[in-house]
Amino acid sequence: LLALRSRAGDSPRSRARMLSGWRGFFRYLLEEEVVDNDPTELLSNPKITKSLPSLLSEEEVGDLLSAPDDSTARGLRDIAMLELLYATGLRVSELVGTHPSDIDLNRGLILARGKGDKERLIPVGRSAISAVRCYLEGARHELVVAPDNPYLFPGRAKGHLTRQRVWQLISDYARSVGINRPISPHKLRHSFATHLLDHGADLRAVQAMLGHSDLSTTEIYTHVHRTRLKHIVDSAHPRSGGS
Repeated sequence: LLALRSRAGDSPRSRARMLSGWRGFFRYLLEEEVVDNDPTELLSNPKITKSLPSLLSEEEVGDLLSAPDDSTARGLRDIAMLELLYATGLRVSELVGTHPSDIDLNRGLILARGKGDKERLIPVGRSAISAVRCYLEGARHELVVAPDNPYLFPGRAKGHLTRQRVWQLISDYARSVGINRPISPHKLRHSFATHLLDHGADLRAVQAMLGHSDLSTTEIYTHVHRTRLKHIVDSAHPRSGGS
């Protein structure tokens, strides 16, 4: 059946889920002594290859960052959010959980709290620092409902802006500048990592900034980087056969 599903076009991940379900079913049958053996033990797991993350070009990032209206409080907030996401590679959950005290505007650093409450310091570029400073000087006070709200990007009452809301805002801004494919906060994280490598950043430094415990997780961006370089050579080199 797995072979049939493969020929029918099911992905390795779908077939792996199917096999996992069968294994659970036969474990139950063995425990209930309905069968004497488990035929799924003879089956190997379908090989699941990691897909390369999709990302934005540097030009598209520039368009996205310029999309919010900087004459409004919400626009200044959104500029600060977008700049921080792209400048630091923060996960959206880390972004919305940030406190104003987590950012050192003078030294250009942000304290991120990642998975398992692991903390890391990430350098923040001048453009993002400027955007956050501008937002904190007035716009945040206009948007905050509870004066003692502890979050950099406050939501209702004492909570923070939700991840879903950030996702929606990014999607709306992307469409407004003509980016007509699905865009998420995580694509800015992918773009941050890949663009750093494009400009010569060290893989270990990118790993530290992303908060990856295992270097192999970060190494997928080297594949993206090489794929992008090959595309550039194929399309632009005079002896590549491209146009």
